[in-house]
Amino acid sequence: MKFTATQIAGILEGEVEGNPQIAVHKLSKIEEGEKGSLTFLANPKYTSYIYSTKASITIVNKDFVPEQTLSTTLIKVDDAYKSFSKLLEYYNQVKKNNKVGIENPAFVSESAVYGEGFYLGAFSYLGDNVKIGDNVKIYPNVYIGDNVTIGNNVVVFAGAKIYSESLIGNHCVIHSGVIIGADGFGFTPNADGEYSKVPQTGNVILEDNVDVGAGTTIDRATLGSTILRRGVKLDNQIQIAHNVEIGEHTAIAAQTGIAGSTKIGKNCLIGGQVGIVGHITIGDRVKIQAQSGIGRNVKNDEVLQGSPALSYGDFNKSYVHFKNLPKLVNQISNIEKKVEGEQNKQ
Repeated sequence: MKFTATQIAGILEGEVEGNPQIAVHKLSKIEEGEKGSLTFLANPKYTSYIYSTKASITIVNKDFVPEQTLSTTLIKVDDAYKSFSKLLEYYNQVKKNNKVGIENPAFVSESAVYGEGFYLGAFSYLGDNVKIGDNVKIYPNVYIGDNVTIGNNVVVFAGAKIYSESLIGNHCVIHSGVIIGADGFGFTPNADGEYSKVPQTGNVILEDNVDVGAGTTIDRATLGSTILRRGVKLDNQIQIAHNVEIGEHTAIAAQTGIAGSTKIGKNCLIGGQVGIVGHITIGDRVKIQAQSGIGRNVKNDEVLQGSPALSYGDFNKSYVHFKNLPKLVNQISNIEKKVEGEQNKQ
């Protein structure tokens, strides 16, 4: 599929300098640009490449003024990086949305319903009373359990499993290996040391524009719902336990684990390998550094690091002493020896 400079400028609300009819069919780095490719210049360190790139079209900031002759057509925008990201998303959507129909073999319950532009990959399963909106793309080997509802413009990549009763909003992306709605980790110990399972009768709700990274697991609630609010972004290999609630536009990096019934506010940033205990509340706009352990309630706007986590500033001040501990021990030992020597002289 080819796009002209005029078409691309229309998508990005940019201005063309050069040949408005030149067409591209692929993307490239500016230093590796080839004829027929589109690239961008946002970092000044790469400015020299714009004079040698063979890319047919280059997206640049409006304040860019070339100092040499260019062979590439420019599209000038307010923010080249954001515009190229927007174009990547557009390109990605075009690729995702080019599949329609139901491949064989696949199982679709007679009571399942789906909208226009639907794609179901081979070896996938749609259970009873499944409701799916328009332009949903479900890739091969996906399991959709009974009574699941999926909104419009959702992509579910190969091998994902969505258990019964789950509710998926509009414009969500669920990557390969994700499991949504498995039982929460609910067991009670018996007098003889064995465990009895606590039935997990709730569900999982993903609101609109939620992204779930590959291999992530989101457990159903014991009662009620495990909820990811609008715009939540999860990286790969994250564990969300039963009855957790994550606020709008919170982003969480890989290998983080959140224990049951914890509430996390909106616009939080949580680094990789963070561990969060259950039954606590984390406020809005909280930032938690990688590998931190959170075992208490956290107020709005706190920045935390360490395990157990301290305020970010206190952690950095303390770290100065942590790394100098061997030196401090040696100094104390030398002082003790001197004191002992003085005492022996007396």
